[in-house]
Amino acid sequence: MEKLEDKKISIKYLAFYFLIYAFVGWLLETFYAIGTLGHFVKRGFLYGPLCPIYGWGAVILISCLQKYKSNPLKLFLYSAIVFSIFEYFVGFALEALFSARWWDYATHFMNLNGRITLSFSFAWGFIALAFIHWVHPLMEKVVAKLLKKIPTKSQITFVNIAIGIVVVDTLLSSARYLNMF
Repeated sequence: MEKLEDKKISIKYLAFYFLIYAFVGWLLETFYAIGTLGHFVKRGFLYGPLCPIYGWGAVILISCLQKYKSNPLKLFLYSAIVFSIFEYFVGFALEALFSARWWDYATHFMNLNGRITLSFSFAWGFIALAFIHWVHPLMEKVVAKLLKKIPTKSQITFVNIAIGIVVVDTLLSSARYLNMF
């Protein structure tokens, strides 16, 4: 049986990974925009340099889908399905709440309301395979080495402060898109 302390550690690690992958997602989106448009474009919903959809995607992979690592076909299929549903739901929610679209696949073949498309569903499956087999194992090693050098209380303080900042950023960003300021 898992102790309460073990759960806190698991939550702490998931919070670290959420922050890391949300930042990496923001970098990917930013460099993609620079590459395609030739200049910097603010990407994402938040004021800060995070794309939470990437952070949540990583947390879903780590906590729910990693168990299929030994079965690449299941990992691919479940990831393609789960992330297509997730992407559709997030796109729908953002549009319903803020009357804005952060992505639009309406011109893509086999799209559903411009929120998801078959090509990206396949991409999520391949990305999940690469993430679970190569990206995350490497990141786990890097994070483990870094965290060995930092006292546990400092780690928890950092995570709490960082998540607090993300919550405040989310509230301020939401208010901005709702034209409250």
